[in-house]
Amino acid sequence: MTVNDDSFTNWMHREEIAESMIPIIGKLHREQDVNVLLHSRSLVNKSVVSILKTHRFARQIAGEELSVTETMPFLKALTTLDLGPSQIDIGMLAATHRADGRGLSVEEFTAEAVAGATGDNKIERRASRDVVLYGFGRIGRLIARLLIEKAGSGNGLRLRAIVVRKGSGQDIVKRASLLRRDSIHGQFQGTITVDEANSKIIANGNEIQVIYSDDPTTVDYTAYGIKDAILIDNTGRWRDREGLSKHLQSGIAKVVLTAPGKGDVPNIVHGVNHDTIKPDEQILSCASCTTNAIVPPLKAMADEYGVLRGHVETVHSYTNDQNLLDNYHSSDRRGRSAALNMVITETGAASAVAKALPDLHAPITGSSIRVPVPDVSIAILSLRLERETTREEVLDYLRNVSLASPLKRQIDFISAPDAVSSDFIGSRHASIVDAGATKVDGDNAILYLWYDNEFGYSCQVIRVVQHVSGVEYPTYPAPAV
Repeated sequence: MTVNDDSFTNWMHREEIAESMIPIIGKLHREQDVNVLLHSRSLVNKSVVSILKTHRFARQIAGEELSVTETMPFLKALTTLDLGPSQIDIGMLAATHRADGRGLSVEEFTAEAVAGATGDNKIERRASRDVVLYGFGRIGRLIARLLIEKAGSGNGLRLRAIVVRKGSGQDIVKRASLLRRDSIHGQFQGTITVDEANSKIIANGNEIQVIYSDDPTTVDYTAYGIKDAILIDNTGRWRDREGLSKHLQSGIAKVVLTAPGKGDVPNIVHGVNHDTIKPDEQILSCASCTTNAIVPPLKAMADEYGVLRGHVETVHSYTNDQNLLDNYHSSDRRGRSAALNMVITETGAASAVAKALPDLHAPITGSSIRVPVPDVSIAILSLRLERETTREEVLDYLRNVSLASPLKRQIDFISAPDAVSSDFIGSRHASIVDAGATKVDGDNAILYLWYDNEFGYSCQVIRVVQHVSGVEYPTYPAPAV
């Protein structure tokens, strides 16, 4: 047998194992609300090749490739346990078991590591929570995709309605088409049909009522069977408490804004300050995509090294706020063609840091350049630290943060030398540290942070909504604090 034959035989063996993982992962998700992860990446609804690629990607952050032959025994061990709603990282189970010196079997170690999600300790499965999307633009449609994807057993967040202004012609058909196909993020994973007579979009069995309104005070959501719902306003039309309070009508309990909030509206970055949300708070903001990208790594650096001051320069993809060709715009420079120019503009992300990290007293400044790409941006975070360090120390620290810290869902890490912006389309992390571009000189550090300003941000919004709705489940093994 040749070397090529050996490689192909090994590939087919791993394919077979990955194929056998899929029904186990699906059953745990549907019947027990268990989300199986691999180094913070969900394996639910993934194909055979996607599962194998996710295992291989572990080498980028953990330093060595993880094989399905290593993780499959832990997945099988989970099926023998009385599990409650939770997120279980089989990559971390394999890694911590390898480092454990007690000689425990896979079954014994797994039972101990996830004990908080089993038996009398497990969380009871909750009733589903209604969600309404006010607006159905770029962010709204991506949030809809995520909500439908995460419907799972039906005990989590449930997208019940979208509210939009009435368009001409086949309005609902065109909106369904935009949900079905996206030039950047590809095809919707599933089936979509339209019930024009009842003004509904049915996506993967989820009936979504389309409500036409231009005034939130005129909508009675209870008339559609919607109650105690969380409304996600992705229009940006209102940003202060007075304006957003208009949504608190019949059937709406809380409002989440997908833009920076003004006045006393709390600006929340999941992973950093979501624990500060008061139970009785009805209105909150998820800040901006750039704020979500820079605050988690900034917090990580401040916790370990201290930060005296910083500056963030964002090289940002163009957005719908800009013009395809030169035309009038109220802001300087933004009227010029987004597809043909680099456009210097302002960013509020630096000033928003103080709202998310009030204990960080270091001054942070910021500026931004819009560039002719449709998605994925990069934030260049330049920091003056309280102590000197080395590039190797900073990279080792950030790699560990991305693997085993409370910020591992926010911060990803990549060392691929040829990585470019399009590689990060669809990333579910708030930001990705580019190891190859990182610069450190004494007490000065420069971090290059990629982020999918559409999808990565939408994932952060979903995490905040899960938290306030009580369907954010604990992760096992528990991240290091």
